[in-house]
Amino acid sequence: MLPHSSGLGPHVPLPEYVENMRKIGKYLKSLSEKIRIIFLTAPPVNEEQILENLRDIIPERNRTNESCKIYSDACLEVCRELDVKAVDLWTSIQKRKDWSTACFTDGIHFSAAASKIVAEEILKVLREADWEPSLHWKSLPTEFAESSPYDPPCGDGTTLNIADHSVAQALIHWGLSDN
Repeated sequence: MLPHSSGLGPHVPLPEYVENMRKIGKYLKSLSEKIRIIFLTAPPVNEEQILENLRDIIPERNRTNESCKIYSDACLEVCRELDVKAVDLWTSIQKRKDWSTACFTDGIHFSAAASKIVAEEILKVLREADWEPSLHWKSLPTEFAESSPYDPPCGDGTTLNIADHSVAQALIHWGLSDN
């Protein structure tokens, strides 16, 4: 989003944004040596959809893909500087051929298709990060592995321990990879 000539509005100038992101990253890293941080970059936008759907709220074209890319690149640079993991939403969303129509409800806010991309990209970072312990769901111990009489009954008279199946089933339900 480019600055409004009056100085009013939701825009944060790029240098201030970079400094804010740097402060946030440094603060979070100071909380613990074992903290795990993932920043998400600014995503793209569908400029035409914004004009069509939000013209009463946003009367002028002040949010463009070009400006989103600049902020996305700045976030990635801060992440490299601070050694923080990042999800490049600006690039990831646009890998889908029909991204401009399928990924937004109004040109700015994500649809289910875009939310799925975000979840996949976060899972990819979790899977690939060399964090100890790993935060990828397959690496996490089951917290309540013992069976319970409150678990759903199976046909053979035993119960189904939800802890063993809930994450995998949720990923399948959402259409996400279980790797």
